[in-house]
This record gives sequence, structure tokens and C-alpha cells, in this order.
Amino acid sequence: MSQNIYDQDEFFKNYVALDRQTKGLAGAPEWPQLKAMLPNLHGKTVLDLGCGFGWFSRCARENGAASVRGIDLSEKMLDRARNMTNDNKIKYERADLEVLKLEENQYDVVFSSLTFHYLVNLPTLIQGISRSLKPSGRLVCSVEHPIYTAPSKPNFALDEETGRKFWPLDDYQKEGLRATNWFVAGVEKQHRTVGSYLNILLSNDLQLTNFVEWCPSEEDLKRRPPWESEIARPTFLLIGATKH
Repeated sequence: MSQNIYDQDEFFKNYVALDRQTKGLAGAPEWPQLKAMLPNLHGKTVLDLGCGFGWFSRCARENGAASVRGIDLSEKMLDRARNMTNDNKIKYERADLEVLKLEENQYDVVFSSLTFHYLVNLPTLIQGISRSLKPSGRLVCSVEHPIYTAPSKPNFALDEETGRKFWPLDDYQKEGLRATNWFVAGVEKQHRTVGSYLNILLSNDLQLTNFVEWCPSEEDLKRRPPWESEIARPTFLLIGATKH
């Protein structure tokens, strides 16, 4: 079973204070580019994997989706999602994506934000997603960028000669478990190379349509100067793919 860090009280208390939870999609800096990868959602059947508070699920319905199924492992997340949602065309359920079984030919769009990098059995899930998509169905997802997940000590370092910060990149080709400290100790993530992510998609009848290594625009940097560090290393990898 996946690690359910989000239901730990200390973690959840800090997590809910993030902009992407207090402000929703507007608080997620990568959202505009992720949104641009989505097809017209009018009349579409949508699956939201790792739905969290349901921000995207509600957005999909607001943009005309016929129905949305939101899945998350965290009861705390799902409780918040249900309390924030008043729409009988959105159904939330608790399930572990490591062992999730999906029916064939069910969805026009599968969406997942910052969830897949937690999964050991991602290839099996992607295989199931591909089967569950209707012909020409779309997968749109984001993960923590492999340059961000790779280091054994994921922190900026200072070059004493230049005074510039840099991101020490080691163990990039060594895929597998990374345990990091994020609000609490021992948060487990799975590092994969960019090539592995792409090959998992391509080997499951999914054609790459979008590939974005997110970084802030000049306008973003004017509003949020601390985002300058994102120029040194990408945090998010955004991917769009279509079923053949």
C-alpha cells in the first residue's frame, strides 16, 4: 500500500496552508500551462487521480464535463473535497493508485497533478489508464521533475567562488525510492528519469502531445522574485498524451 503521509496530522496541518490549497488552481504556478494541455471538457467523462481537495474535479465540471470521478488515498483530503463540493456529477472515492483497477473505454480525459511520483507501480497504472481511455482520449499529468527528485540531498548549495546557488545533481540514473523531509521526516517518493516517464507512456499506446519543463515567466518573477530559483532547476514536469 502507498504511504499515506497526507493523513498524518502534522503534515496535513502544514500542507493545507500552501497556496495551492488555500487559493486552489490559481495558487498552483504550473496550472496555466497544464490547463493549456487539456481538451475542451464539454460533455467529457473525466477521471481525476490524486484529486486532493477536488479543485480540478470542480473546475472540470465548471467547464462542462458531464461527470467526474475523483480518487485519492487520503481520507482527510477526501473529507475536505466533499465538504467543498455541491455537485452530484462529481463522485469522490478512496483508493490506492498502486492497485487501482480501471474499466476499459470509460474516460475521455484522465488528469493527475503531482501524484505519479509517489507510485512504485506507475507502469501498471499507466497501462490501466490507457485501457480506460476512449479512442483519442487524453492523459494530462504533472510530476515533480526528475532533476528535482534525483539528488540524495535535495537542497541548493552555494558556489563560494561565484556566490551563486546551484542544485547538486547526483544519482540521476539511479531510479527508485527517495525519502525526503517535507513538513515531516521520511516522505517517500519514487525517482524516475525523464526517459522512463516517456517510455512508460509510449509503451502503452499513448502518443506524446505536450512536454513542458515548467519555469516561471518574466511576469511571474516580477510578482514572485523568490521563484528565481526555478530557473536553476525545474520543479515540475508537465505531460500531455493521447491514446492512439
